[in-house]
Amino acid sequence: MYLDKIALARTLPCLAERGKIVIIGEPDRPIDEVIPYMATLPGVIAYNPATCALTLRRQPGFMTLYPDQVYMVQVTDAQEGRELLDALRDAVNMVWERRASLAPVTTRKAAPGHMDIWSLLPQTNCGRCGEATCLAFAVTLLQHRHELTDCPPLQEEGDFEDRRATLEAML
Repeated sequence: MYLDKIALARTLPCLAERGKIVIIGEPDRPIDEVIPYMATLPGVIAYNPATCALTLRRQPGFMTLYPDQVYMVQVTDAQEGRELLDALRDAVNMVWERRASLAPVTTRKAAPGHMDIWSLLPQTNCGRCGEATCLAFAVTLLQHRHELTDCPPLQEEGDFEDRRATLEAML
């Protein structure tokens, strides 16, 4: 077992969603040895091996792992925060136990930006998704306020099949 505990160190108001909190956890030992293996998991948004920082998608929100701290946004309350930290501890331990079968990530991975998403959308500005423009839709995709299936031209037109597959992989 790599970690015994990730303690809830403090909470802050969440700026991403009113009424939610950000939790900050502190592992009982640095997790810098595990983070490159954690970067192999699905849901990785960004990874910087130089700073040993890993951001993963969670529903809702994100979590960012550093060697000595963990941040999770859009958490309901401290009790949920402790449960999430316990689940993360279990995930860290599982990844560490299976590290022999994983190839640690050594290269940087950057999160896609709204312009990366927009460049792959149909750019019709049809408004059928409920947004005024495809650029606005790209922003809401990154904020998880829309799904790719909310863009009818992307779903209906065969010309966009490759773009849709790329977007699905990015998101």
